[in-house]
Amino acid sequence: MKIRPVILCGGSGTRLWPNQKKHQAKQFINFGGWTLFGKTLDRVKNSLFDSPIISTNKKYLKEVKKHLKEKKIIKFKIILEPKKKNTAPAILSSTLIKEIPDNQPLVFLSSDHYIENNNQFYRSIKLNEKHLNNSNIFIFGIKPLTPSSEFGYFLSKKKKEIYKVTKFIEKPNITRAKKVIKKKAYCNSGMFFLKKISIINNFKKYQNSIYKSCIEAVSKSKYRNNVYYLNKRAFNKCKNMSFDYAILEKSNNINAIRLKIPWSDLGSWKEICKIYNKFKNRYKNKKNIFFRPWGNYTNLYSGKNFLIKEISVKSRGILSLQKHFYRSEHWLITQGRPKITLNNKKFILKPGEDIYIPLGSIHRIENTGVKSIKIIEAQIGSILKETDIVRYHDVYGRAN
Repeated sequence: MKIRPVILCGGSGTRLWPNQKKHQAKQFINFGGWTLFGKTLDRVKNSLFDSPIISTNKKYLKEVKKHLKEKKIIKFKIILEPKKKNTAPAILSSTLIKEIPDNQPLVFLSSDHYIENNNQFYRSIKLNEKHLNNSNIFIFGIKPLTPSSEFGYFLSKKKKEIYKVTKFIEKPNITRAKKVIKKKAYCNSGMFFLKKISIINNFKKYQNSIYKSCIEAVSKSKYRNNVYYLNKRAFNKCKNMSFDYAILEKSNNINAIRLKIPWSDLGSWKEICKIYNKFKNRYKNKKNIFFRPWGNYTNLYSGKNFLIKEISVKSRGILSLQKHFYRSEHWLITQGRPKITLNNKKFILKPGEDIYIPLGSIHRIENTGVKSIKIIEAQIGSILKETDIVRYHDVYGRAN
């Protein structure tokens, strides 16, 4: 029996847009010929998988169908939630449709994850499928490269052929994250692998009220054109609860699939800048390089309400002391040690470090060294033009 992929596609990615009420959901952002949801659909086209199920909401239905058509995926089912109730009701309601046999293995994927090594991901699924039973759950963990306060972690211990999860750590501060990484903790990726019957049994045991509400929501749903429209009244009875809190933290039968692959949820502009820095040569050409007295910048990609650049500051080059009315910026240092001015503070940053420049902040970049400085910059805002610059001081005589 093939493995059924279930893609959770209801998130909005608000962390990327701190100053905007209306924004594009992260999984649908065009980053230059690709989207995260599109990459997820590509991932499940492997022969290992059955036709996909997508859990989403009315707001994203049109975009989901558009992506499915572009990827030429004909067989699919969409579960439409009438209201956002977090991942526990989303996972359970997607599982309860009649097309899924009780013993079918399911892999739950987020629609907004960036995974470079799909082959290792596939191998890990094949390797652990034989260990699935009627009650256990496998979670995918990613070996962290650096400490982060944006993810939860877990500790695990090998028992025979599998790793048993011994402890979950909620999103820690940086200091604690460093400590848990030393204990060989893995990041909780939010991806799961288990049988349908296991989901049912766990919800019956730990969250019976959610189970009853979802059973009613699915049984009373309307179905047309491959879409299940869940019953609104029944679904709204569900508690707003994450799958982690509802099930994972209560069960003692959680196992880990530990992955050492390039992975990111692209939940911050720093992570997005890293991706563009890695593949910047794909976007570079002579037409999008612009020269300035302090060096040059290259427009790598212009998206909806964001612009990615590479800034190159020559030795002794100094950008103007400036601010912007319509955009904020995020800088990732990739080469050199720039001297940064941010309002009343001055400091040095090293390669790999990043900084957020809030809208309206007065800022400057200086290169006091011999070698050029390189920075990947993400501009975020409603107007992303060079005219949105107020210069307070400029060594090249360009002050407003």
